Amino acid sequence: MILKDKNILLAVTGSIAIYKSLELIRLFIKAGANVKVILSDGAKKFINPITFEAISQNRVLDESSESWDKSQNYNHIDITKWADILLIAPATANTINKISCGIADNLLLQTVLACKKKIIIAPAANTNMIENPITIQSINNLKNLGFEVLQTQTKELVCKDVGNGAMLEPIDIFHKTCKELLKTSYWENRRVVLSGGGTVEKIDDVRYISNFSSGKMASNLATALYYLGADVSLVITRGYENIPKDIDLQIVDSSQTMFLALQDKLALKSLKKSFLFMVAAISDYIPKESFSGKLKKEKLGETWSLELSKNIDILATLNKSEIYAIGFKAEMDKKEAKTNAQNMLKNKNLDAVCLNILDENNSFGSQNNNIELILKDKSFDFCGNKLDISLEILNRFEKEFTNE
Repeated sequence: MILKDKNILLAVTGSIAIYKSLELIRLFIKAGANVKVILSDGAKKFINPITFEAISQNRVLDESSESWDKSQNYNHIDITKWADILLIAPATANTINKISCGIADNLLLQTVLACKKKIIIAPAANTNMIENPITIQSINNLKNLGFEVLQTQTKELVCKDVGNGAMLEPIDIFHKTCKELLKTSYWENRRVVLSGGGTVEKIDDVRYISNFSSGKMASNLATALYYLGADVSLVITRGYENIPKDIDLQIVDSSQTMFLALQDKLALKSLKKSFLFMVAAISDYIPKESFSGKLKKEKLGETWSLELSKNIDILATLNKSEIYAIGFKAEMDKKEAKTNAQNMLKNKNLDAVCLNILDENNSFGSQNNNIELILKDKSFDFCGNKLDISLEILNRFEKEFTNE
């Protein structure tokens, strides 16, 4: 659970987007976080506080429930000491403008003024209100003061106008919050390039050779890296649908297009030493010739011999002299698996190999994975949800790769 023991204080104001805050609480709790909610009087006009209490499993803090009994610690001062982060979602234009001016004329605003933790604001307002010069100035002022003010989105609003001002979707706010809570100095602004999915090698315009790699491990690893603060580029064929939108995504198909894309991404440097995670399952062989149109079975006959050529070894070919290079290897022969992975580590001049032994309990496309991380002189085992073990593996790299 990626947010285990994290304390999130969610402040909710009076916007029709309030229904999204319920889903947001569910996402946080599912990830292991503790969530407490502050409601403005405007928010209570939309949803009864008991709904928030039922979902969060914590008493709502509002004007009527605030207590200065020190045994309860349930007031706008003590609750900010409890919180690791304060998220205001939805935040009305009125609330945004008041915070910018330092106004604290209600409990929610008093909490904001008392909070010394990171504050994220997710605006929700009519287009004319969010784009009013006063609101724009307030948002810019808050950003300069260190607040994280999220973008709004353009869609059909409740007033039936189509325009800017809708609050981000809960999953997007969840990703942003995870990044603020989990980022580390080691990974922050570090350039990381990943490949993922099985490559697609064209036979003709309707047929191809591929494999069962789903892209899920690469996508989860990219998401974990984003949470840790890395500058992430993901080159992938499939399985990228649920990654954070801020990740640099390039969708490819064949091994050749993947190779060229990886070369381009690795050419971009950062102050810290970059990482390459080669998670993709590259076709070992590709059709010697690809055809235009559709090959007709009537002309191919009862049997069809398809000639294949050995494919480029992308990981061996890429320039790895100034980066940490991590290979991924899927095996089915348990007796030979580790030896093959160790040979890969040595022969391809890698810094580590993540070995994945496939069986009926650990197959392509599953949500869980068993990985043995093999370094030059040691190894570590990881088992569990792909996102959770991605964070565990990256934490291990942070400990092992420190000489830069």
